[in-house]
Amino acid sequence: MSDVSAELHDTLLYLDGVTVSFDGFRALNALSLVMEAGEMRAVIGPNGAGKTTMMDVITGRTRPDEGKVVFGKDTDLTRLDEPAIASLGIGRKFQKPTVFEPHTVWDNLLLSLAEDRRPRFTLWARETATERRRIEEILVTTRLIDQRHRLAAGLSHGQKQWLEIGMLLAQEPELLLVDEPVAGMTDAETEQTAELLREINRTRSIVVVEHDMAFVRALDVKVTVLHEGSVLSEGSIDHVSADPRVIEVYLGR
Repeated sequence: MSDVSAELHDTLLYLDGVTVSFDGFRALNALSLVMEAGEMRAVIGPNGAGKTTMMDVITGRTRPDEGKVVFGKDTDLTRLDEPAIASLGIGRKFQKPTVFEPHTVWDNLLLSLAEDRRPRFTLWARETATERRRIEEILVTTRLIDQRHRLAAGLSHGQKQWLEIGMLLAQEPELLLVDEPVAGMTDAETEQTAELLREINRTRSIVVVEHDMAFVRALDVKVTVLHEGSVLSEGSIDHVSADPRVIEVYLGR
């Protein structure tokens, strides 16, 4: 057992010696990472560093060749499939938003609620008072309260990203994995997204994979730098930005 075992009392997620190979290429190379409950962590690194593969392993899309991925006290995620991992309270937002474009913002959130209305859902079904309250809360959090009756297809790119984050929140995850949330956003939307994630982080843990260094700085959280499938550097944004190895393989490009 590695040194991470000593840190597990407040740990939400830990990866211990995780290795993944595709056709001889090591996408993850003995990757170890510890994340505390209630933390927001930014993960950065050059293309091919292993960021997406790491998220795939956590969510059960990819099984590691070696290593452990433990969620909560002792749940080994490598033994579970994607639906089982999602039901544990791990939600993932991919880079490209996938919302139900023909439906309103409100109905997108209604379809996503943790109770899972989809089998019995029709657009004329009355939502319960509890469901209405929860949707209202999410609309406020995601800055979409004025867009509630708008079709998702008519939202800006940034608003679609917020709606998808709201759809994740509707599923009541304990841990959110968010992949490049500000790609293609305006400066104003980027700033609002940093505020939105900080607000969500008051009640949930978040892993943010991102390339936008100004956005990562705005989050003001611990940063993990991946390179060639391993952790190259870890610490504050100032710490990793000053690390000569990070400058060489990532920031200097």
